[in-house]
Amino acid sequence: MKQPFVVGKCSWITLCSALMLFFGRCALAQIRYSVPEEVKDGTVVGNVAKDLGLDVASLNERRFRVVSETKDAIFAVNADSGALYVHGRIDREQLCQGSGTCLMELKVLVENPLEVHYVVVEITDVNDHAPRFPKTNQTFEIGEHTLPGKRFQLHSAYDPDAGLNSIRTYTLSANDHFDINIRETDGEKIPFLVLKKALDREVDSHHFFVVTAVDGGKPKKSGTLNVSIIVLDSNDNRPVFSQDVFEITVKENVPVGTLIFRLNAVDVDEGTNGEINYRFMTTVKQDIHDIFDLDISTGEIKVKKALDYEIRETYGLEIEASDNGAPPSTGECRVNIKIIDVNDNSPEIDVTSLSNTVSEDSKPGTVVSLIRVKDKDSGVNGKIIAHITNNVPFELKPSYKENTYSVVTKDFLDREEVSNYDITIKATDCGEPPLSTTKTLSIQILDVNDNSPQFEQNPLYFYIVENNVSGTSLDGSAENKVTSFLNINSENGQITALKSFDFETLKSFQFQVVASDSGTPSLSSNVTVHVFILDQNDNAPVILYPVSSNGSAEGVEEIPRNVNAGHLVTKVRAYDADIGYNGWLLFSLQQVTDHSLFGLDRYTGQIRTLRSLTETDEAEHKLVILVKDNGNVSLSATATVLVKVVEPREAFAASDVKSSTKDSEDTNVTFYLMITLASVSALFIISIIVLIAMQCSKSSTDYTSKYLQDTNYDGTLCHSIQYRSGDKRYMLVGPRMSVGSTIVPGSQANTLVLPDRRRNLLSTVIATGLSTNIYFFID
Repeated sequence: MKQPFVVGKCSWITLCSALMLFFGRCALAQIRYSVPEEVKDGTVVGNVAKDLGLDVASLNERRFRVVSETKDAIFAVNADSGALYVHGRIDREQLCQGSGTCLMELKVLVENPLEVHYVVVEITDVNDHAPRFPKTNQTFEIGEHTLPGKRFQLHSAYDPDAGLNSIRTYTLSANDHFDINIRETDGEKIPFLVLKKALDREVDSHHFFVVTAVDGGKPKKSGTLNVSIIVLDSNDNRPVFSQDVFEITVKENVPVGTLIFRLNAVDVDEGTNGEINYRFMTTVKQDIHDIFDLDISTGEIKVKKALDYEIRETYGLEIEASDNGAPPSTGECRVNIKIIDVNDNSPEIDVTSLSNTVSEDSKPGTVVSLIRVKDKDSGVNGKIIAHITNNVPFELKPSYKENTYSVVTKDFLDREEVSNYDITIKATDCGEPPLSTTKTLSIQILDVNDNSPQFEQNPLYFYIVENNVSGTSLDGSAENKVTSFLNINSENGQITALKSFDFETLKSFQFQVVASDSGTPSLSSNVTVHVFILDQNDNAPVILYPVSSNGSAEGVEEIPRNVNAGHLVTKVRAYDADIGYNGWLLFSLQQVTDHSLFGLDRYTGQIRTLRSLTETDEAEHKLVILVKDNGNVSLSATATVLVKVVEPREAFAASDVKSSTKDSEDTNVTFYLMITLASVSALFIISIIVLIAMQCSKSSTDYTSKYLQDTNYDGTLCHSIQYRSGDKRYMLVGPRMSVGSTIVPGSQANTLVLPDRRRNLLSTVIATGLSTNIYFFID
């Protein structure tokens, strides 16, 4: 054994005694459960792992088991989950003799790493026993000269149940000579038979009646004792002890078999009337019979079973001395045995008041918990020193009341840095050797509004198809012109449009969203939202030539009969207000009188002769041209061209020259348009790649690029816009538009709250903050 730490000539005990005055007392807190006796095998008492605060994620790596000092353990623990359950029959009366609290201390081992924890299980009583007398019959021999008022002690019934389930009263069957009297000693009811009328052996030498013991259970249970009275002449003197009560002390660690006291009673009678026998009175419980042994002849009291101060501190032994007279006389005394404590118990820590949470703006000195320390041992063995062992911004402050401490904050807290603390408190007694224990308190730090809401991305980019249903979702806020047709949900940031957008009128706009939390004071931040309107095929082609009327057109062209193959008859001109593929027009012959004579250019709408005309060709031909765009759902228009063949004249010569010149010019224009379109497309593809790379570096959103707009130009294919949405890539080509001319952002803005939830959702602006509620406004 290690020697105690010595400072000068003072031992560890002396040091602890001095420090005790400063720190007070501490104690170890045990996990405590309660379970009634006689419950079914397998009944779960509690979860040790959960109540120890072990990490749930690590339970599959740890193992639990109960270490029992007996072969038949009545509790077991699930090795994987840590659930403590009943493993066998629980008989409280067998486990804990006596009417006091029945506690069982279990040692639970937790593996990986190895830890030892103590669990206390209280066995509560049920009324499963009826009162029972040690014998079914009791006989008294009473001298006929016995005066009324004489008391005779009856057998005390024994009911192993506790509390209300124990014996409440005794009753006596009707008779003329005796009453029953109950004396309560140390919580035990002792029945006495009281003589109320003198006996006359010549009249009646025997009396019989029944004593009933009734408990307080529901329903009540009872037991009976048959009492027989034999009327005799008794001797005149009874044994007498030197005093009525004897007080002795015994250390709890004395060996079994130790003689602790010797009784001596005196009877002045001679012969058999003066011979004395010692025995425990019937009031003595069975547990005393198990612990102490009384010699019937000598009156020596010896230790029969190991003592434990923590289980019981005192014992009261009711002892009777009886002579051998006829009838015998008896004397009574009481031996009170006080057990002296030795340091065999560790301290305990009781949390009398605990606030599991503390606000992060709490000032140093804020009380979060009150604890009380105690030790079942007494004297120096029960003096305790307590302190916090780990580095946390908390400290212990002794209270004015002994053995009571306050756990208070000693520094400022910040939930965003540390959201919870585990405070480990250690209590050590001043015994020799000292014993100690620890307890951990878990404190959660509560948030205060000291951080503004934060948007995940700023600015935000969203795309919405034109002709949207009113209520389609997007995110943001805009200038005064835009806020008139937007609505935002102030609770979740969902923004809806109050009108349908038209790409041909409005191509993009931007606005700001303000997110404010519910803290006091409220904090806020804003985000800029850019919204781009996507074109859809909502405009049918419009035929410019021949002159259009209600979606169809008709024109008349004259050509001389002597034209050659390739002669330009006419050009159908059309326009589509959409852009990109939605505005890319294709021409086709839907109806023609002679397929071998006329041909139509798919892209330019030019009608040319495929061969020279002959004399047999008809003088008039009807051509129906279908003009359609390239939208997903294609829209179209038709034109009718009547071609009349006329005989050649001199005037037609000049017309041929003019037609040829016009044909050449149109061919050159088409060639230049194709070159321009190819150049612009190549430039836009390069620009898209660069902007996609830049956008990806800023955000991980699915919208990886913005609009890339090209220089506008005239013609059927006027300009193009390329963009990417998700995993799809688009190129929009359409007539000349003045992009950006629709919305001119103002220099001033107003905040507008639009809480109308009846609109369809356009989109949601998401903001994160450390406060509970965030409200959104369009600014």
